[in-house]
Parts: sequence; structure tokens; C-alpha cells
Amino acid sequence: MRREHPALSAAVPDDMPDTAHAERMDRQYRYQRHVYDLTRKYYLFGRDRLMDGLDARAGQSVLEVGCGTGRNIACMARRYPDARFFGLDISRAMLETAEKKFAATAGTRPVLRVADATAFRAAEFGETGFDRIVISYSLSMIPAWRDAVERALDALNPGGSLHVVDFGQQERLPAAFRRLLQGWLARFHVTPRPDLMNVIADAAARRGAIVASETPYGGYAWLSIAKMPG
Repeated sequence: MRREHPALSAAVPDDMPDTAHAERMDRQYRYQRHVYDLTRKYYLFGRDRLMDGLDARAGQSVLEVGCGTGRNIACMARRYPDARFFGLDISRAMLETAEKKFAATAGTRPVLRVADATAFRAAEFGETGFDRIVISYSLSMIPAWRDAVERALDALNPGGSLHVVDFGQQERLPAAFRRLLQGWLARFHVTPRPDLMNVIADAAARRGAIVASETPYGGYAWLSIAKMPG
């Protein structure tokens, strides 16, 4: 039988700081959010590949950091209907769209919060930790992205895993394509992180976690999974 999940909520903590990053994301996505899912499927490669390896089991908790419109959560919930889903985003505008997406959903409703990826706590969601944390194409938009990696690893339960996909360095693609792509991404405040895998590996090693990484599509996307000791 399908489990009833907690009611969706995008409650905003009274003491949440109004940061410049949050304001910029709200401005950027105030209108883009309405076509976000339709347009991003053409160049955010690797998201479905990440979900295939999630292996979220019955009753396990799955958090997406930078959940945006909720597209990935909806896809994950279909693949793993007995898991419990949570999402956070710094943009109130994006979460308004996510709220509408899940409002008519029967049974499976994620818990959503407006929160900073570098400062959230599992307790804000009523959890002591998460079994899976997903960060999909968000670290390239978070100024203090290294702090977001550290925070995510600290929020995992023993035996839990962090799953990251983001823009790589297109290292096996033509140089002209790489220049065009990175120039275009910069217009939207997106910065591929050349040391992404090293930062994840170093942070994971300090916690005794094991990391597996891959660079599919000619390095267009980079994927890493860090699994905490049980």
C-alpha cells in the first residue's frame, strides 16, 4: 500500500536572512519558473542517470537541495513511491511553483522549505538526518558551494549517501563548444566548478565516506556519489 507522506509545506522561518543570493534567484526565476521544466530538459543531462542510482527504499528519507520547481522530486517519487521526500530552495518563487505542482497530488506530498543550502538543518524538516541527499545542477549556482557540500554530508544518516550531478568541464568535447556553453551559462549566473569532484572527495574522506564518480557525455556532466559509513 502506498504510504501517505507529510503534507507539503513551504513555510518560511521568521528568522531566515534575506540574502543577496536569494533575491537574485527570485529575480531570475520570477518568470523563468513557468517554463523551467520544459527548457531545462534539453541541457541538464545526467539527472535521470543520477536518479537511477538513488536506490531509495521504503521509509527512507530523500532530500533535494535546490529543488526548484520540484521536477526531480516528482520523478524520484514515481521511481521510489515508498520513500519519503523533502526539498529545500532559497528561492520562494521557485517553491511557489513546486507547491502548485504537488497540490493536486494524492498520497505523495513532499515537505518543502525555503532554506539556504549552506545553512540548513535536518531538524527543520522534523528529521535527525537523511538517507539520501540529491544536489542536481545547483552547486554551479551557489556562491558558497563548498559549504553546501559540507552541510549536505553532515546532514546524512549513517549509511546515507550524497548524490551530485552538475556541469563538468566538457573535457572530451570540442573547445569551441566548451567556450560557447560556458559563456552562455555565465549569463544565467551558472559557473561550472572545475574542482567539484576534488572538493566532494576531500570532504567525504574526512568523514570516512566512499566516493564514486563519473564524467558522462564527454564530460558535459559530472556525477559523484559519496556514501557514509554505516
